[in-house]
Amino acid sequence: MIQKISAPVTVSLTFNHTLRKTIPQTVVWEGREHQVQRIGLHHTFRRGRTLYHVFSVASATLFFRLVLNTETLNWSLEEISDGLGD
Repeated sequence: MIQKISAPVTVSLTFNHTLRKTIPQTVVWEGREHQVQRIGLHHTFRRGRTLYHVFSVASATLFFRLVLNTETLNWSLEEISDGLGD
C-alpha cells in the first residue's frame, strides 16, 4: 500500500565522480535505518528558483520516494510503500 507522508528523514549518500552520480545509501526514518538496495528513478523539478531532486529507492522491505531541497539541503520522505496492495 502506498502511503503519502511528507516527513523529514536522514539520508546518507555517496557521490561517484567517475559515473557523476549521487547514490543514496541509507534512509533513517522514525529511528530505524533502512539500507538502500535498489535505486529506481531520479528526476529533478523546480518550484520557483528552488531545485528539487527526487529519488525512488528500495530497501529489503520498503519503497521510498525521497526529495532533496537543494536550497535548504533538507531531505523529506514523500511516499512509502510495502509493495502490497490495499
